[in-house]
Amino acid sequence: MRAKLTPQLLASAKAEPGANRTIVWDTSLPSFGLVVTAAGHRSYVVQYRANGRSRRMAIKATLGLGEARKEARAILGKVAKDRDPLAERRKAEASADNTLQSVTEKYFQREGKKLRRVKERQRTLARLVLPRLGAKQIEDVRRSDIVSLLDRIEDENGAAMADHTLAYLRIILNWHAGRSDDYRSPIVRGMTRLKAAEQARDRILDDDEIRKIWRATGEMKNAFGPLVRFLLLTATRRDEAARIRRSEINGEWVIPGARFKSKRDHVAPLSKAAKAVIASVPVIGDGDFVFTHDGKRPIAGFSKFKTALDKASGVKEWRLHDLRRTARSLLSRAGINSDIAERCLGHTIRGVRGVYDRHAYLEEKRHAFEALAAQIERILHPKKNVIELRDKR
Repeated sequence: MRAKLTPQLLASAKAEPGANRTIVWDTSLPSFGLVVTAAGHRSYVVQYRANGRSRRMAIKATLGLGEARKEARAILGKVAKDRDPLAERRKAEASADNTLQSVTEKYFQREGKKLRRVKERQRTLARLVLPRLGAKQIEDVRRSDIVSLLDRIEDENGAAMADHTLAYLRIILNWHAGRSDDYRSPIVRGMTRLKAAEQARDRILDDDEIRKIWRATGEMKNAFGPLVRFLLLTATRRDEAARIRRSEINGEWVIPGARFKSKRDHVAPLSKAAKAVIASVPVIGDGDFVFTHDGKRPIAGFSKFKTALDKASGVKEWRLHDLRRTARSLLSRAGINSDIAERCLGHTIRGVRGVYDRHAYLEEKRHAFEALAAQIERILHPKKNVIELRDKR
């Protein structure tokens, strides 16, 4: 169908009867047309040939008729210079979809629900990486770009933050490489700023520090105090314990794989002392979280509470994760077999035993956690003239 396109025709044009859409070709500008659908939607197209192929390219429907005709002339002008505007547009769109920024967004869309501390990762990348490298095509992000970026982060934020950022970036680039036929990550070994020996912590709390912290947690009027005690009694990681739900406790505490580092459910028998800590935390409303301030969400704001605890206890330069290391040391001090102690923490037993020994060791772990609680009790209430004996079981 051909006609001179005018504003009046634009307003009155309809699709031909029985057709899903009709194109009205402009007689004043050949190759330019108005598309009208059966539902009444209107848009513009321009038709041309490039490299022996017929092309039909859409023009923004939001443009007025005059602007659309002007855009069509510009497209045809490029065709006259042996260019292919549609191919160029598709290439530009593909490029926009393949920047480090877009790949990062796609990674979090697909994998974000599976990740621990996803908000922390997103904030770190948004603050330190994407402003400098986000607009680059991912294939154009070179090793030298990453090295330069890490140098800057190390100088301004410290070596540890540079290594955290590198770890987050490495995961995304490896994820993209696993979905691409040609891409290879530019990150290689040796790019970290801290050596493994420098990163490892060996801090454990001594008996006097345990007593001071335990005493101070008893004076805190919030869920953080009981959480700290629970961490020491269960040798668990912060988020594993902080997000515990009452529905997870059915005789034993089963930590869901989604919240456990190994990604597998972990059974952690609770000692009487650990159960007493849970019982001491008031139930708020009908919420399921144990450690909560409003009954709806798990406890958060750890830095603020930790600072207050440091001030109240007088114990400095320690982290919540040091409680897990301390508990592991106390298990050995209580005479618990090393294999059982490692299983209490959910560590993988390597080698042939780890492959073939599928026993759950529930009774052994239950005994171990009771021994840990007893060891902590002896530290909290030492008796004079009593020599500590290890359980040889």
